[in-house]
Amino acid sequence: MKGGEVSVAIINYGVGNLLSIYTSLQKAGAKPRIVQDVREAESFDCVILPGVGAFKPAIRKLESEGEVMLRLLEEKPILGICLGMQLLYERSEEGCPPGEFIEGFGIFKGSVKKLPSVVKIPQMGWNTIKILRKDCPLLKNIKDGIYVYYANSYAALPSEETAATTSYGITFSALSWKENVFGTQFHPEKSGSWGLKMLRNFIEYAWG
Repeated sequence: MKGGEVSVAIINYGVGNLLSIYTSLQKAGAKPRIVQDVREAESFDCVILPGVGAFKPAIRKLESEGEVMLRLLEEKPILGICLGMQLLYERSEEGCPPGEFIEGFGIFKGSVKKLPSVVKIPQMGWNTIKILRKDCPLLKNIKDGIYVYYANSYAALPSEETAATTSYGITFSALSWKENVFGTQFHPEKSGSWGLKMLRNFIEYAWG
């Protein structure tokens, strides 16, 4: 793999955790760069939508460059992490009155919902994944039942794009995949050697 030649745009749309994913991508052999404008990402090989943050301000910022963002989603390998994954769903109830939703990009089918009150919210720490789709490029040589790191209060229910699930009060989509677009509810950059392997898999996929 010539991963060192793969350029990765990390889009800064006002969320935290950028340095952590930047450092992990370097360890994975890529050339990451934090970009402030969606249009800058068009010149890169692949794109990261990072995140810990809130759905509404993040989707509003990205929608301000809607045509460019949609073009990226069609043409580039994209990995959404945590909030970045949630933005790829049809809708989210975060920050909305009961029964109302905010629309996302609709790459993955379904809704992002708050974790049930029977468990401690947010989910902070390690949990296991159950692999459903072994053909997912991110899961190449990844073992079923590995522990990954979470920091989330919301999650998407499993759908046809779900490649792996996690259970925490409910069973939710841990990793989703549709064509060139991937999403992880967990943080691969904080998930040790397995998370680093997934980032390398993403870079290999982007390299083609």
